[in-house]
Amino acid sequence: MTPTEPYITPPPAGRMDAPWQIGGDWTLSHYASLEPQVQALQTHLQNATAVVFANLEAVDTAGASLLVQLLGSQRLRQLVQQPDFDEGRRALLLAVANAMADESPQPAAPRSSVLHELLGHIGEAVENLWHQGRALLGFMGLTLASMLGVLLRPRRWRITSLAAHLEQCGLNAVPIITLLTFLVGAVVAFLGATILADFGASIYTVNLVAFSFLREFGVLLTAILMAGRTASAFTAQIGSMKANEEIDAIRTLGLSPIELLVLPRVFAMLIALPILTFIAMLSGMLGGGLVCALSLDIPSTLYLSILQDSDLLRHFLIGMLKAPLFAFLIALIGCLEGFKVSGSAQSVGEHTTSAVVQSIFMVILLDALAALFLMEMGW
Repeated sequence: MTPTEPYITPPPAGRMDAPWQIGGDWTLSHYASLEPQVQALQTHLQNATAVVFANLEAVDTAGASLLVQLLGSQRLRQLVQQPDFDEGRRALLLAVANAMADESPQPAAPRSSVLHELLGHIGEAVENLWHQGRALLGFMGLTLASMLGVLLRPRRWRITSLAAHLEQCGLNAVPIITLLTFLVGAVVAFLGATILADFGASIYTVNLVAFSFLREFGVLLTAILMAGRTASAFTAQIGSMKANEEIDAIRTLGLSPIELLVLPRVFAMLIALPILTFIAMLSGMLGGGLVCALSLDIPSTLYLSILQDSDLLRHFLIGMLKAPLFAFLIALIGCLEGFKVSGSAQSVGEHTTSAVVQSIFMVILLDALAALFLMEMGW
């Protein structure tokens, strides 16, 4: 059957009350030729007094969309209700008209200034910080409650898991902690000796190294290293289990993920970080002593004698008391970020990075607050 050319026929000249006539094949093959006509005549046809389908031979979804654009959805629905209209074409045209009527134009995005975007980002950051703080406090309470319940029941202690995590986050971290604090102790001693020499007080370099490492550097450097090394490991381990649905399997078996996964890691950190802090203190003072012996001609016997005459116990206790608090927060943040993983490898990486950043931030923030408090108290 030869396709009929589609047409849109206006009323004869002088007879404005006569209807417009639409007919022919309104199909995809004629779309390119029909579209310019539709765009040119749609205003006239939508305002015309009458429109009739004179001899509509064929129509498909492409032609129906042009008819909707030409006449409008509401008017096309009225026209196809004519009793002599083909039932199949009526259904097609009604379906297309209803579908195109539901497509409301998307409003243009408002143009925002740099200030608005900056304030919006600040607001989002503050809101995220608030939600993270609430989640951390809730997870802390859940962990403390589980910890108290396990401590009162020795049969539920996970000794094997605790020993494995102690080796991972404690024993394996000794070389890097020792090397780093030894080098930092040497640098502190060298800088202190350089400045104090201008005042003829090079001998006080010993006190500078001892006080700085016993009070601040020993625990702070150790906590930062453990935040980058161990918190990320905790997040990656628990996050991988979350992605593989192993945590769901643990819950299905009626076991507690907090008791099996979190508590052994928290206990391991509470044991390992104070020990590593003590090692860091000794290593830092050893590095400072080496610089004093080589650069300032202070023999080791004099170095130890100055340390014995100094009031080091108070600074040592202050540094050691910070270690369990830092350890608890680092382990808690690492485990919490692991439970937040959504299931993809990208999510594991994002939450691992977040765990490291949050842990280091919390360690430095608490250390600064503790330093201000202790300074005001005269301790």
